[in-house]
Amino acid sequence: MDTFIMSGIIKDLTALKSLREQLKAQEQARKEAEAERLRREQEIRREAELFRRSIGNVAPLPPCDKAPFSTPRPLPIPRQHLADEQAALQESLSDEFNVDTLLDTDEALSFARNGIGRDVLRKLRRGHWVIQGQLDLHGMRRDEAREALAEFLRATAKRGLRCVRVIHGKGLGSVNKEPVLKNKVRSWLVQKEEVIAFCQARAVDGGAGALIVLLKAQG
Repeated sequence: MDTFIMSGIIKDLTALKSLREQLKAQEQARKEAEAERLRREQEIRREAELFRRSIGNVAPLPPCDKAPFSTPRPLPIPRQHLADEQAALQESLSDEFNVDTLLDTDEALSFARNGIGRDVLRKLRRGHWVIQGQLDLHGMRRDEAREALAEFLRATAKRGLRCVRVIHGKGLGSVNKEPVLKNKVRSWLVQKEEVIAFCQARAVDGGAGALIVLLKAQG
């Protein structure tokens, strides 16, 4: 027989033998895996049976006629609401406050809180401090103006401003041409502890229609 043909036959037989051995090994591995699975299942069943024997017969508990007891939760305390109300109470401004005895007798009706030197008012009248903010109360009713002023002072204090202008108008458009709002603003400012002084604005800053207010420095 031709040597080339013999060589091909030998190679085929060798490949066939190798394939047969691979199939045999795979079958052996499958059998071993199946045997391991059966062993584990038997072990689980054996443990479950042992557990049932150890606890014996069981029966559900009889129903309980007692009502479930639960401690009522305390009502929530509206802390923020109380704090807001307290702050509003502290910031409330009275219309009955008599400010006349606290004002200087000059035509500008200036005011300085106790302990504030006279030089502070002089500097305030001369525009020593830069005006850092302003509130215009023109056209507001008395209640609106009072609330607006309280809110403005609170906001400026948070921002750390020292000198602001409050425009109240000259009262020329009010009944009987009386400066009602002008007088009220002075009264309200005196009641605010953060206000340490105020005076009528210079002509260039609004004159008799505005006040320059000096606020306490925030520590």
